[in-house]
Amino acid sequence: MLMKPASQPLLTLAGILLMAFLSVLLLPAPALGVQLAQSLVQRFHLLDMTQLYIILYCLWFLLLGTIEFFVLRFIWKRWFAV
Repeated sequence: MLMKPASQPLLTLAGILLMAFLSVLLLPAPALGVQLAQSLVQRFHLLDMTQLYIILYCLWFLLLGTIEFFVLRFIWKRWFAV
């Protein structure tokens, strides 16, 4: 039985964050309409739309980074692994 290295969770997290950073550079974040943004600000009790967009961008890029990480990991294990 093979044991996983102790650093694998840390490397997984680093990979997700790296993919999220690449998403920041390559993929646009969703843009909300003014009325939708104002209703979300009121619903979540935020101070202004800047907070909403910061939260939106963080969630968007982490989601894209996670998807990219699992896609690249699948491709790597499927076609490039020994």
